[in-house]
Amino acid sequence: MTRRTRPVSWIKAVRKAFETFPEGARLICLTALTIAAEGGKADIAKPMHGMGSGVFEMALPFRGDAFRVVYAVQVGDEIWVVHAFQKSATQGIKTPKRELDLIKDRLKRLKEMVP
Repeated sequence: MTRRTRPVSWIKAVRKAFETFPEGARLICLTALTIAAEGGKADIAKPMHGMGSGVFEMALPFRGDAFRVVYAVQVGDEIWVVHAFQKSATQGIKTPKRELDLIKDRLKRLKEMVP
């Protein structure tokens, strides 16, 4: 049985933010998203706690900066990229609350929109 590759969809604002990442960081994240689309999980992706099942966060240290991409695998047929941001390393390992609130809000809206 061949596995079907799922489409990867982006929230418009997230795509814009992602485009500001350095090219190397974008390529690594896009590769990880391709793995997710094919039903796998890249090494840099881990379940994001407190967001329900099927929500993953990619944590990418890249040239002294930290980049994060959050995606959901359980919204409709697609994999949805719900957040992308550069994290300032000064805040330790925790994701800032405003980022978490934004992710929660986007997930809620997506679930209402996508059948």
